[in-house]
Amino acid sequence: MRLSALATVPALHALANPARFLKIARPLTPVLVWTGLALIAVGCWAGLTRTPPDYLQGETVRIMYIHVPAAWLGLAGWSGIAGSSIALLVWRHPLAAIAARAFAVPGMVFAGLCLLTGSIWGRPTWGTWWQWDGRLTSMLLLFFIYAGYIALARADAERGGDGRVPAVFGIAGTVLLPIIRYSVVWWNSLHQGASIGLTQSSIDETILWPLRLTVAGFTLLFMGVVMMRMRTLLARARSEARLRRMARG
Repeated sequence: MRLSALATVPALHALANPARFLKIARPLTPVLVWTGLALIAVGCWAGLTRTPPDYLQGETVRIMYIHVPAAWLGLAGWSGIAGSSIALLVWRHPLAAIAARAFAVPGMVFAGLCLLTGSIWGRPTWGTWWQWDGRLTSMLLLFFIYAGYIALARADAERGGDGRVPAVFGIAGTVLLPIIRYSVVWWNSLHQGASIGLTQSSIDETILWPLRLTVAGFTLLFMGVVMMRMRTLLARARSEARLRRMARG
């Protein structure tokens, strides 16, 4: 088992080769972005015009077609940072630090969108824009941790660091993910419990089906944006390296 694991390391390094990544990412990026936008458009249209209002929440339930994907991608973005950080510290992947930085901004945007749509949803449902309960507070903390990671990664890159300090921060920040996930179980909260699981859902299918489209669409869009950011960061790094070589010459 150990020999097999060791044998995969060169293969992982080969897959992380910048030239090979760019060869795949250039044609794949527009496919992800445009497919994602199409699914989002269809899902939102269906959610607004082809589903009935909820028997308790009425028309406000339609916010979930944006809120749920935003919450999922806010968490997934930090998971991407953590996974890339582990790859950097353990295997020294050539693209790991760039991938982690690429996940940060879209992850922060979706975390912010989750908070915004949650507040809009909470006003008619709870009678308040904000409640300092476990789920909302921990998600707000994740938003600020995203901002801290972005600032730290930018400072590390500007001083010519190797990305290890932001990587440690990225791994440490994962402590918030299970807190966000299980906060509605651990503490009394205005926030409703988990309605959607891996195998079943408490939401009626007549309301649920457009959500699958928007979740898939926002996920593809997220992946496309991450690829665009990775390509941009790679191009910037190459330009800076070329300028440094010219300065020495």
